[in-house]
Amino acid sequence: MKIAHLKLNIKTEVDQIFSKTQDLYEHLHEHPELSFDEFNTSERLAKELKNIGYKVTTKIGKTGIVAILENGEGPTVMLRADMDALPIKEKTGLDYASHKVCHKNGGNTPIMHACGHDLHSSSLVGAAEVLYNLKDSWSGKLMLICQPAEEIFGGSKAMLKDGLYERFGRPDIILGQHNMPALAGTIGLRSGVSMAACSNISVTIHGAGGHGSMPENTVDPVIIAAHVVTRLQTIVSREVPSYETVVVTVGKLQAGTQANIIPHHAELEINVRSFNDDIHKQVVDAIYRIINAECEASRSPKPPEIEIMNETISLNNDETLFNEVRQVYAEYFGEDNLYEMPKLSGSEDFPYLGNAKEGGFEGPDIPSLYWLIGSTPKERWEATEGETVTEKMRNLEMPHSPHYFPGNPVTLRTGIEALVVGALTYLKDDTNAD
Repeated sequence: MKIAHLKLNIKTEVDQIFSKTQDLYEHLHEHPELSFDEFNTSERLAKELKNIGYKVTTKIGKTGIVAILENGEGPTVMLRADMDALPIKEKTGLDYASHKVCHKNGGNTPIMHACGHDLHSSSLVGAAEVLYNLKDSWSGKLMLICQPAEEIFGGSKAMLKDGLYERFGRPDIILGQHNMPALAGTIGLRSGVSMAACSNISVTIHGAGGHGSMPENTVDPVIIAAHVVTRLQTIVSREVPSYETVVVTVGKLQAGTQANIIPHHAELEINVRSFNDDIHKQVVDAIYRIINAECEASRSPKPPEIEIMNETISLNNDETLFNEVRQVYAEYFGEDNLYEMPKLSGSEDFPYLGNAKEGGFEGPDIPSLYWLIGSTPKERWEATEGETVTEKMRNLEMPHSPHYFPGNPVTLRTGIEALVVGALTYLKDDTNAD
């Protein structure tokens, strides 16, 4: 697809739909919903996509949406956005800040779009309308995905398990994006491994509790847990090759109620991050081995309970897609507005959509590309300390902060245009331009 001759048309179409897309963003921001509870969000997004003219199917993987626009012969391009929010109390001070609280299971949990998934889904709807209005310029099939539960790495696999590709066809390529606090209007791209694999593991260590004055009559799970925490740190230092990057974090350790009581059990939650899926599996296996061995060595009365709560594989951007999209982005956005996406230790469940083995679908892997759109207004960016993009971002609020707000107009516009231009890079060119 030749983008140069469509640049003015794209920008004109974005201008025309921008106000209502901004309204949609503000509505979604004010009414966040947690993972797999995105019922109202899904209903609103489905309505918007139907009104544009897409064939929309809801309740895929519980709350997911698939919107299809078939426009003649050509490749199938999937654009993916996520929808879920986080259990965080918002502190942005916005006029449309979330004051929503989740009372599920008797709780009282504040909810916020602290990761910008409202921006992602709004951008997707905006891009959907622009591409619909430009459908005389391209042919092919658009497959738009509004995915639930990215925050718990559950949504993409739920949609795949619900027959995503069997019911709607396999895409030829998959494109996605995320906001980060780089300069608004800029886009970060990277080839190859770009985001980490992640496993979150819960552990219950069993002891035999009793009086703190008579430890000989007990099996102390606190001592076992302490040895586990210390020993886990040797995995990276003694079992992982020095050229690999791996992080093992014990983020939760709870046991007991007061000083003179040896408890019956201790609970841990462990987070693992790496950029190599084979190494990642090796590290998780080592965690199981160490926990079981420490429990046996300390006479634990029964084996520990170890469960992977959620996990995802590393995100690997296809080199060919990277080169092709980057070239078109340089033409459309300008070389100065592109930067090298840093390798992020954060994680995504986006890669399951393209990985046949891990995603559980038939056939070869599907090439995919995932990029970053900047979310920091120019004035603040220029006032932030640091020389490089990475240095400046260290001094700014990041996603999952109660103060994080990516939804400025420049970022929303960039999110819309990036999806439109990315899709048009692969949809068949029907402009017959010289």
